[in-house]
Amino acid sequence: MNADYIIVGAGSSGCAVAYRLAEAGKSVLVIEHGGTDAGPFIQMPAALSYPMNMPMYDWGFRSQPEPHLNGRRLATPRGKVIGGSSSINGMVYVRGHAMDYDHWRDSGAEGWGYADVLPYFKRMENWHANGHGGDPERRGNDGPLHVARGPRKNPLFQAFVEAGAQAGYQVTDDYNGHKQEGFGPMEQTVWRGRRWSAANAYLRPALKHENCTLMRGLVEKVVMEDGRAKGVHLAGGRVIHANREVIIAASTINSPKILMHSGIGPAAHLAEHGIDVVADRAGVGQNLQDHLELYLQMASLQKITLYRYWNLFSKSRIGAQWLFSKTGLGTSNQFESAAFIRSKAGVQYPDIQYHFLPMAVRYDGKAAADGHGFQAHVGPMRSASRGAVTLASGNPADAPNILFNYMSDPQDWEDFRTCIRLTREVFAQEAFKPFVKHEIQPGKDVQTDDELDEFIRDEVESAYHPCGTCKMGSADDPMAVVDPQGRVIGVEGLRVVDSSVFPRITNGNLNGPSIMTGEKMADHILGRSLPPVNDTPWVHPEWETQQR
Repeated sequence: MNADYIIVGAGSSGCAVAYRLAEAGKSVLVIEHGGTDAGPFIQMPAALSYPMNMPMYDWGFRSQPEPHLNGRRLATPRGKVIGGSSSINGMVYVRGHAMDYDHWRDSGAEGWGYADVLPYFKRMENWHANGHGGDPERRGNDGPLHVARGPRKNPLFQAFVEAGAQAGYQVTDDYNGHKQEGFGPMEQTVWRGRRWSAANAYLRPALKHENCTLMRGLVEKVVMEDGRAKGVHLAGGRVIHANREVIIAASTINSPKILMHSGIGPAAHLAEHGIDVVADRAGVGQNLQDHLELYLQMASLQKITLYRYWNLFSKSRIGAQWLFSKTGLGTSNQFESAAFIRSKAGVQYPDIQYHFLPMAVRYDGKAAADGHGFQAHVGPMRSASRGAVTLASGNPADAPNILFNYMSDPQDWEDFRTCIRLTREVFAQEAFKPFVKHEIQPGKDVQTDDELDEFIRDEVESAYHPCGTCKMGSADDPMAVVDPQGRVIGVEGLRVVDSSVFPRITNGNLNGPSIMTGEKMADHILGRSLPPVNDTPWVHPEWETQQR
């Protein structure tokens, strides 16, 4: 078996590339280690806490003991299933801020400024405001990826936005449109009551083309001959040849691992593990970034939170309603209000994100409070801390070592303390007076910098947004791994097209930017591009002197 293009990984980016190459008539073979995404645990939006905690669907990675977080090993879920992490994530849809992409362009990723990526966001979207306003001029309406808004029926969703306005912040009708900054509705990749993953949006339509095939297998390395990628080597010894290119879309964790096992990476590190060096690229596995977040939880005076459904009978009823009619509470991820704000004057665009949830619960589905409560997930967007993915051994079957080096920059601690104090201020507004009983977490006794730091050290969690380990940049950047067309620098016939190529993490959740990257990289592979769209984003007119 062979194909013009072999795509390693059927995740957010790989599915998008497969769809566009197949549409263009190219022969494509997608190789995915994980299995089917059939079944309610993945397809029902409200069941989101299940698949990311199931070994059937998740690679089960954990970080090395994080030195600045009391040696805690943090979960690093990555999708091991068709659709990749878009099949196990929280389904939150955020494009990122325009200035994120201008930063990419200015740091060496030429052709990836906001004007360049906006046409791809519009091409990929099929946006549904569901009667909740929005910014239709800047949104797409006929792409494969359905993006919708939850019903926002719970009064707590509106209270969160009103409290933000009362605290002096902006309100935005569409954080994915002209104005990201402010409080407003959150968007989700849900369509007709189902998770709209990259598998549903892109892979299934791609496989309807005779020239696109999906196979299951674990790619151990790329087969290199005379500095050119010729195919892939699978666990079990099978080799599959690519007529034109090998395209890696295996995640921020697995893409650099595959490159290193293929002889592409820091020469000394490869030599330590007995791997022959094909291309000495110091940046492979470096530049690892993520978002961290905390849950600020409040006990509720009114019994209107999702806790009233936190029992076997109600869960069964919600599940049955979803199964038979794709309606009811099961059709939403329950993240229906959000905010992006700036931490202080002098910050030009938002550097703090909020997800609001009308229940006090953890990502692993364990209720953190016995009774009615609600929470804001909050965290800084642009930490200076950087980590690395490195090989644990020369055996491709072994998971790599992952060290995020979270909170290694002193600014991170100041930023998180700011997040907590600003959130408490929002919850203290008049709009929350009918709802706030008391603070559950951190608790009113946690006030000083040292007390807050102890809470942060013990409770901060990953938002599951790893990126950056195969950085995109100019060919003369010694830490760049791929050029702006996704081509691995120093070899031929090999590209990386997933979130590992992000030079710097974008504002918000990364599924949207990952799919956009796949869309744009597909055009680079095909030797075409959409014309830029110039659109200046909203920036607070007094950003230099005001925090809000």
